Amino acid sequence: MKFIDTHSHLYSEQFKNDRTIAINEAIALGVDTILLPNISSKYTNNLLQLCNQFPENCFPMMGLHPCDVSEENFDSEMQHVEIELATNKYIAVGEIGLDLYWDKTKIEVQKRAFIHQIKLAKKYQIPIAIHVREAFDEAIEIVESLNDNTLRGVFHCFTGSIVEAKRVIDLKDFYLGIGGVVTFKNSGLDQTIKEISLKNLILETDSPYLAPVPFRGKRNESKYLTKIAEKIAQIKNMTIKEIAEITTANAKKLFHI
Repeated sequence: MKFIDTHSHLYSEQFKNDRTIAINEAIALGVDTILLPNISSKYTNNLLQLCNQFPENCFPMMGLHPCDVSEENFDSEMQHVEIELATNKYIAVGEIGLDLYWDKTKIEVQKRAFIHQIKLAKKYQIPIAIHVREAFDEAIEIVESLNDNTLRGVFHCFTGSIVEAKRVIDLKDFYLGIGGVVTFKNSGLDQTIKEISLKNLILETDSPYLAPVPFRGKRNESKYLTKIAEKIAQIKNMTIKEIAEITTANAKKLFHI
């Protein structure tokens, strides 16, 4: 079985002592393709170094995370994203979006960065990986307003309701990124997934964050993607092989890999 981890931060400091081991362990379990979203310009070198080290397995995205944008760095960070995307070595623009969990005062500059990066994705005809936290309505309204037959993407780490899931699906070429939260006892995400076709789902870990049960609270890794697939198989009353085949095909279709 082959899996694609569509969202992992394996280039982060939390893997500095065993990064190569973590990737090789994931590959050994069938998670042989790992997509790496950027956060800000200060991570770009680490991101690209990892992709150069594992060119058959690790693929980079370019974008500015909403928690890392400010009025002070907006111009320089957007310029960095533009310069990097012009090299055509990135499979997506991400991770981008809106986050009102930590700081609601930055909503306007977050929106500007989100809109600007969506337009860049349309220019280069690559998908977007969207981060949304306590801002689903605001984020999807922006995507809906800019949506056309060139825009496609994923709402990463989706944890929303059936109504929200269907709103994403109605965008046509958009997927729900499902991670470790689906294994959490009271998340309610299992009820949403019961009602949603597998053709609309892709798998992710968001490592080192949000490790699935039984590793909740520990450092997440790409190899734990199999635990997420197992839970979805249980919810859908399907085999893990079927989950692997369908979600991998979805990821390949979205990211053209």
